[in-house]
Amino acid sequence: MIRRQVRFIGRVQGVGFRATTHTIARQYAVTGWVRNEDDGSVLLEVQGTKSVTEKFLTHLHQALGRFITSQSSAEITLVSEESDFGIRR
Repeated sequence: MIRRQVRFIGRVQGVGFRATTHTIARQYAVTGWVRNEDDGSVLLEVQGTKSVTEKFLTHLHQALGRFITSQSSAEITLVSEESDFGIRR
């Protein structure tokens, strides 16, 4: 299992980014969340097996890559009490 935090920068707010991310996440065995940040970026944390997490992120880029100009990503500590993927406000 891994947990990855990804910050997306670009035209990522006001374009359905969070809703699309949530819809895509439901297709994979992942947990985590996505939220808009005050600086105009979108922050994502996703947790699952390495292969499923990578497939989810690839699918996300296929669907939303046109809105992303840059991103940063890091592996972070697992969250044990998480059971689903949600949109945070």
